[in-house]
Amino acid sequence: MAITAQLVKELREKTGAGMMDCKKALVETDGNLEAAIDFLREKGLSSAAKKADRIAAEGTTYILTEGNEAIILEVNAETDFVAKNEKFQALVASLAEQLLAAKPESVEAALELEKDGVKIVDQISSAVATIGEKITLRRFEIKTKTDADAFGAYLHMGGRIGVLVALEGSTDEAAAKDIAMHIAAINPTYVSREEVSADEVERERKVLTEQALNEGKPENIVAKMVEGRLGKYFEDVCLLDQTFVKNSDQKVRDFVKSTGGNVTSFTRYAVGEGIEKREDNFAEEVMNQVKGN
Repeated sequence: MAITAQLVKELREKTGAGMMDCKKALVETDGNLEAAIDFLREKGLSSAAKKADRIAAEGTTYILTEGNEAIILEVNAETDFVAKNEKFQALVASLAEQLLAAKPESVEAALELEKDGVKIVDQISSAVATIGEKITLRRFEIKTKTDADAFGAYLHMGGRIGVLVALEGSTDEAAAKDIAMHIAAINPTYVSREEVSADEVERERKVLTEQALNEGKPENIVAKMVEGRLGKYFEDVCLLDQTFVKNSDQKVRDFVKSTGGNVTSFTRYAVGEGIEKREDNFAEEVMNQVKGN
């Protein structure tokens, strides 16, 4: 298939590899993005399985807890200046209240909710007219608990990163917040190894095997090396396997156990992750490289 500039650009952003290495990887894998990521990692040209997408959009995350219910949401604006605007912040707080009360199933359903006869989509439009920037409700998640559980809510840098944790079987809100702070800092993907699919583990094992073979390691010790590196992979992506940021002598699993509870779920939002605000001339630059080689 044709290797487009946009595909090369996307692979570069996900891996941090050079443009021509990205182009070669896509050619080798017939344009399959996930396979190209693996190809670059196997060649040692990409340092991580999971690299944060470029953050370009502005706005804020926000968390509201009311009794046994809580909501985390992200609302985007065009500039950081507007994100700090009191009217923008008031809008975000109002949206959180309305969504938590109504519990819509999706953003599309949320936009149709009404307060005093005015739909949320029109509330946002009114704010846009007043503030002068495009504003969007991007995403939200609602969590529930019992009286025997605790929420951990943490906003980093005034809402640049928001984390909401559900700690089941413990009412220790301070501990739950410490776990949320850890998640904000380390950005795990899963709570535990049990959540990682067999397909993903096998894919990682394949990549690690190819890495070891490409390093020239003898085949008879590759399997043992791979299992060791697979353990490191779990430490990278699984919350409970990670070293606790507030105590480097302790795993998160042990800290959670000390509370008498279990982490059942968490949601972590970073403002603008995966959104590009400006294209600049990067696509043109990539196209010139692709055409010239």
